[in-house]
Amino acid sequence: MLRNLHVKNLALIEEVEVEFEEGLNILTGETGAGKSIILGSVNLALGGRYTKDIIRKGADYAFVELTFDVENSVQEKALSELNIYPEEGMVILSRRLMEGRSVSRINGETVTMAVLKAAASVLIDIHGQHEHQSLLYKKNHLGFVDAFAGEHVRKIKEKTEQAYRKYRKLKKELSEADIDESQRAKEMSFLQFEIEEIESAMLQPGEDEELETLFRRMENGKKIAESASEAYAYTSGDSGSASESLSRAIRAFSDITDYDDRASQLESQLSEIDDLLNDFNRELSDYISTCEFSEEEFYETENRLNEINRLKTKYGNSVGDILSYCEEQKKKLLKLEDYENFLEGLKRNYDASEKELLEYTEELTVIRKEQGKILEKKIEEGLKDLNFADVKFEIAFGSTESYTAEGMDDVEFCISLNPGQPVCPLADVASGGELSRVMLVIKSVMAEKDQIETLIFDEIDVGISGRTAQKVSEKMAVIGEKHQVICITHLAQIAAMADVHFLIEKTTDNRNTTTGIRRLSEEDSVEELARILGGAKITDVVLENAREMRLLAKEMKNTKNRITRLK
Repeated sequence: MLRNLHVKNLALIEEVEVEFEEGLNILTGETGAGKSIILGSVNLALGGRYTKDIIRKGADYAFVELTFDVENSVQEKALSELNIYPEEGMVILSRRLMEGRSVSRINGETVTMAVLKAAASVLIDIHGQHEHQSLLYKKNHLGFVDAFAGEHVRKIKEKTEQAYRKYRKLKKELSEADIDESQRAKEMSFLQFEIEEIESAMLQPGEDEELETLFRRMENGKKIAESASEAYAYTSGDSGSASESLSRAIRAFSDITDYDDRASQLESQLSEIDDLLNDFNRELSDYISTCEFSEEEFYETENRLNEINRLKTKYGNSVGDILSYCEEQKKKLLKLEDYENFLEGLKRNYDASEKELLEYTEELTVIRKEQGKILEKKIEEGLKDLNFADVKFEIAFGSTESYTAEGMDDVEFCISLNPGQPVCPLADVASGGELSRVMLVIKSVMAEKDQIETLIFDEIDVGISGRTAQKVSEKMAVIGEKHQVICITHLAQIAAMADVHFLIEKTTDNRNTTTGIRRLSEEDSVEELARILGGAKITDVVLENAREMRLLAKEMKNTKNRITRLK
């Protein structure tokens, strides 16, 4: 269940922290106090969209954190499938909202939005103010039936979806294979050309990588050989080289060495330099002989690489891709060469896939109808509990015009609200308040099925009052016996049923306006009920009515609990 809510810098909220309890947690407050902001923050923590203006003015970020106690083994298993494991029995979901981006974490570890939403669907179910309007759309009704059926339909739905994908693939292949003789001839000619072009190249797997490595080495070898040869030309004994120039300088000095000791010394230094240069030239000559480079081999390698790269631009990014493409084209060519047999085999596979899909869809329909009858009965019973005395609720099954991944069931919720009236589509006869009550019943039924521990209802009382409001409050109390329920309400009848009552209020100091939330004592709760009942002026009579309403709510809950224990 949701144990703690921590909100910071969100709209009018500077910072609030709420400790929720088991049972029915009621949130009330004046219109405009910020009740929707409190529950809106829960939505944001669970991956809801936001705009930058939701961040409190002057703050760099907003922060929302939800702490859940997880003791339900079903929830633990579902979370483990997402690689989420409670730490000391708790799972903490948090989200930091900044302009243009947000960071989501589960137990301190950053997660994607998809993982956050998946975890949220396991831990909590939120019924928003306008969610009941989804009942107006027939396309949503099948989802409710399947959600109720749960494990009964999971495997057959998976088989149906797989069979449908196979059926669609074969149907597409059959449609594409239906070509005339001239088209077939053109296709065969083109395939033959591509296959011959690839095969004539006699490609070897990995050849492109080996050639590229060799080409780079040969390119460097050519450059080394050319540079070393050029250096040798400047230093060797050829005309105009450094060696030739040194020899001339030595001969020039030899004519004067007998006349001057200094000239003799310089001539000796030149002779040493000449010896060093001769040694260098011999070593350079040996080095050049090791730098083997074949213009012919380089040319062949370059041409081969160019040919492979040309084929890559047409058939794939590597030799492996090109060879795989060639094999695929060969298979296509074989099919076209043996076209009649290929087409006949394709038709057989298509017919078999359709037969398999039909079997799965029929099996799925049978299970859905069985579960639909159970759901139908539960919803009708729940509606009677909510002051629909003579209601009739039916789940009508029809068939779609063609196969879908969901099968061929076309489901619609139908209802009769008054005696003598025929059962009609829910969207045609139900008002907003009636739709809200139907959704409340569906949520309560689904909660039992899905074993979701925490249910949030945002203004479930839309469009109801009087005796109906009392019935809704009793239903909420019943749900609160087995689930944690967090509910925003404007009705005293619902608020009186609270196991825990919170007041949301707005305060201002002429500079800043903030929204806060506090837990009410028993007497404070009575005063809040009186405010809801009496409006601006709270008299002693109104207070007494509120106190009596609170007392009657407790007696009703205690009576129901005793009956439940006796059963």
